[in-house]
Amino acid sequence: MRILHTMLRVGDLQRSIAFYTEVLGMTLLRTTERPDQKYDLAFLGYGANPAHAEIELTYNYGVAQYELGTAFGHIAIGVPDVTAICKAVRDKAAALGGAITREPGPVKGGSTFIAFITDPDGYKIELIERSV
Repeated sequence: MRILHTMLRVGDLQRSIAFYTEVLGMTLLRTTERPDQKYDLAFLGYGANPAHAEIELTYNYGVAQYELGTAFGHIAIGVPDVTAICKAVRDKAAALGGAITREPGPVKGGSTFIAFITDPDGYKIELIERSV
C-alpha cells in the first residue's frame, strides 16, 4: 500500500497552481475538467504516481472559499533550503497569496530546521530542511 495523493479544495485553481509550481517548485502533472459535474482538478507533485505522492487541487464551480475546520493539520515537504522557500513566499505573496506563519528555525527541543507557511487557501505546509 502507498499514499497516492492528498486532495485540497481551492477557491481559485489557477492561483493555487501558480503557488504550488512557482513557490514550492512542483510540476503540474495533469488536469481534468468536469463541467457536467461542476468541478476541475489539477494534480501536482515532484514526480508522478506511483513513484511519488501527488497533491490533487479541486475547484468546485462557484465556491471561492472553504472553512478549513480544526481536524486538518498540515502537509510536510522536505526542501533543501527552508529560508529560500520563505523568501519566495514573501516575494510572491501579493500576487499568489500564501504567508509565513512560523519563521525558519530549529524545531523546539531539537535541531531539525523548519518553517510553516500557508497556501493561498490557508492550508498549512510544514517545510523541513533536508537534502532531497
